Amino acid sequence: MLKALMRVVLIAVALFSIAQASYAQTFPDRAIRWIVPWPPGGGGDVMARLLGNPVAEALGKPVIIENRAGAAGNIGATAVARAPADGYTIAFAYSGTHSINRHLYKEMTFEEKDFTPVIFLASVPQVLVVNSNLPFKSVKDIIAAAKANPGKLTYGSSGNGAINHLTGQLFADMAGVQLQHVPYKGGAPAATALLSGEIDMIFGEPATLLANIASGKFRAIAVTSEKRSLTLPELPTIAEAGVPGYAVTSWNGVLAPANTPAAAIKTLNAAFNKAINDPEIRARLEKMGFELVGGAPELFSALIEAETIKWGPVIKKSGLQIN
Repeated sequence: MLKALMRVVLIAVALFSIAQASYAQTFPDRAIRWIVPWPPGGGGDVMARLLGNPVAEALGKPVIIENRAGAAGNIGATAVARAPADGYTIAFAYSGTHSINRHLYKEMTFEEKDFTPVIFLASVPQVLVVNSNLPFKSVKDIIAAAKANPGKLTYGSSGNGAINHLTGQLFADMAGVQLQHVPYKGGAPAATALLSGEIDMIFGEPATLLANIASGKFRAIAVTSEKRSLTLPELPTIAEAGVPGYAVTSWNGVLAPANTPAAAIKTLNAAFNKAINDPEIRARLEKMGFELVGGAPELFSALIEAETIKWGPVIKKSGLQIN
């Protein structure tokens, strides 16, 4: 009986190995759908569109970018969680959707176990910018104005509960000031609002803001990360500039549905690693504020877990909750 059982197990293992080898040889045989859970023009969308072509070249098949915005990234992420686990639908993942939202929303339409990590693409220090028509030239200027006018200064974000919303909330808490949060449906609409003077400031991804910083329409004040940014090394960190201990960095990566074949994950991981290590692509992304990481899928899995633990107490203390 035991010998018969062992024989069945060995046959099953052999068949699984053959199936994996076959899948590895044929994947991909059609286009990959890459869902970006924000509107066109935001930092994540910019990165996805820049990486789409080199990843497609590495895979030998098209990569189609599909914007599925809404619910702070939850709509797009849910679409991937419910997609067939075959490697042909992947998610552009970031810290808000995959580490923050579960602490904010009473009801979530997906769990992190619904995904398989593909790659940790980049960490993204945010930058605090103001409309250049305002007089603020430092973090201390902003703090002084906020203390003199509690609740009057406004900052925009890509949505309630988005990381740049929490970045501003944490800044206000640690600086001992009151700021008025104004949510938008993405980083690009928030930047447009700042440009028109509808809001006073943004804590945002450099990719969405750099063109207006370069033109002089926005004034960059400081970066949110623990260390100075590779893209804007002349700017102090917020901690250096007047709020000791302050540090927030968002991140981007790629996820696939849970149970996606290991062979597909390996192929996708290799294609993305090749793309972000191309010298020209790497230089363009770093110039836009993305500090590239890459490596094995497991590195991304560990990051998501650590960030989920980190944001829980911050959100609980803030009292933020959605639906």
